[in-house]
Amino acid sequence: MDNREYLQKLINVASGREPADLVITNCVLVNVYTGTSSLSDIAVCEGHIAGIAESGTYKGRYIFDAHGLYALPGLIESHIHIESSFVTPEEFGRLVVPHGTTTIIADPHEIVNVCGLDGMNYMLSAAEKTALDIKFMLPSCVPATPFEHSGAKFDASDMEAPLSDSRVLGLGEFMNFNGVVVGDNGCLDKIETALRSGKLVDGHAPGLNGNALNAYCATGIHTDHECSSLDEMKARLERGLYVQLRNGSACHDLANLLKGVTDFNSRRCVLCSDDRQPVTIFEHGHIDGHLRICVKEGIKPEIAVQMATLNAAECYGLSDRGAIAPGLRADIVLVDNLRDFNVSHVWINGSLVAEKGRYLPNVERASIESVQGSVHIAGLSESSFVLPGKSSRVPAIVINPGSIVTERENVVIERTTDGDVQLASDDGLARLAVIERHHATSSMAVALIRGYGIRRGAVAVSVSHDSHNIIVAGKSKKEMLFAVRELERLNGGAVTVLDGKVLESLPLPVAGLMSDKSGEYVKECLDRLLTSAVEKLGVNPSIDPVMTLCFMALPVVPSLKLTDMGLFDVEKGEFVDF
Repeated sequence: MDNREYLQKLINVASGREPADLVITNCVLVNVYTGTSSLSDIAVCEGHIAGIAESGTYKGRYIFDAHGLYALPGLIESHIHIESSFVTPEEFGRLVVPHGTTTIIADPHEIVNVCGLDGMNYMLSAAEKTALDIKFMLPSCVPATPFEHSGAKFDASDMEAPLSDSRVLGLGEFMNFNGVVVGDNGCLDKIETALRSGKLVDGHAPGLNGNALNAYCATGIHTDHECSSLDEMKARLERGLYVQLRNGSACHDLANLLKGVTDFNSRRCVLCSDDRQPVTIFEHGHIDGHLRICVKEGIKPEIAVQMATLNAAECYGLSDRGAIAPGLRADIVLVDNLRDFNVSHVWINGSLVAEKGRYLPNVERASIESVQGSVHIAGLSESSFVLPGKSSRVPAIVINPGSIVTERENVVIERTTDGDVQLASDDGLARLAVIERHHATSSMAVALIRGYGIRRGAVAVSVSHDSHNIIVAGKSKKEMLFAVRELERLNGGAVTVLDGKVLESLPLPVAGLMSDKSGEYVKECLDRLLTSAVEKLGVNPSIDPVMTLCFMALPVVPSLKLTDMGLFDVEKGEFVDF
């Protein structure tokens, strides 16, 4: 059917001259344009909404009686890294579609940092095999900063072809905010390339304020998901940015930031997860969980739904969705009420894809051959884990539970005869190491961390934002070496070890970032990993032992972070001497 035929059919159905493909009758339609709800019928034709009207207006080849359920537009996730769920795009779709998510804006920053364009192409191919409509932002910072070694390099010249793909909406979160503010040529080349292509640029500017924030916004960057305070949120809204209110597995900013949402500024607020593990999805859902938090915190249900649909669609220029109205895609979600938002049925592009928590399409998977075999380590021994320097007073990373923002503390340590540090099981400190794993360069760094709580054994992961080198925490150099060698054997994953034995593991063969198995499998492995980390290794029960570790190498979020090149002071933009 050509476009003219489609339009004529849509007009005929909308006017009542032809029966619709589907009529959803007796639903309470939540209108995100007017903030009102009314008992309505929804007529669907060729995957689009032909019309909305009072019950009994439309005839259809198939009638679905909603029996008074609320009809919402399909929920839109405005910023997420699929890789951080530890499952592939096909599996991620299977997990979140039954929760009412119909569109996501994904930034494959993680896999592109590991595998370059091969990683981007794999994600695009995998996205075609799920009912979930996955739109992509092209990773902007590969490597994220010059302060770590990544698996690939993406310059402005490498971005022109991917940005021409209609599935790519723009340039992903620009994490090198310092580079933007000082006018670094490489940063400006990338932004200019995106804008010249008519594409958007996402932001990432934790702690940035004043004239520096003005400079950042002046480049055309249009979002920020890194607000952790009401002052940060206010400053960004005042400068016209969309603020992405985040509630993920590691960062829980949503409830706090909702205190700053008003009926007026809510139109520049959207909902996002950033990172969402299967454990969180199974326990709390996805954007439907965000809606529950919004209403619990006093946001009007209609405004909460608007933030999860229309606002997100407008933010990313998706003019074909975000509401239930004639001419838009038939992305429709039925929920029981506007408090609990329990999802009953989900249609994407007019097709029923989920019913009562069950994903209906068959799951087919793209080949992972091009993104396997990503762990390459050289020159590693027990002595590699010795703490550098000679001082008895050294800087340590301090974890803030529930946040990826860390603090700095200067701690007094006792040096051993070989210049290392002796850590007691109950001193609250642990050894932290990051090891380059892409090109076997032997680059690695060691520091101390407080708040992780580990008393024995080691935890190691091949996921460490944003270059995804191996990160490992423990007391003993021997245990840490054993944990890293196990990750090498698995070709990526997460492990807990004790006394030279593996307690639990989660293999991640897809770029050392994702499992090729189900979300249920990943959840079970993670549950066992987390239990073993807390109960057998003594990791702090108020943090996620795996997810927290993943962010301790992120040199774009204050205050101290560890990369394979050294301990890095994010606010000063320089490495710290021991």
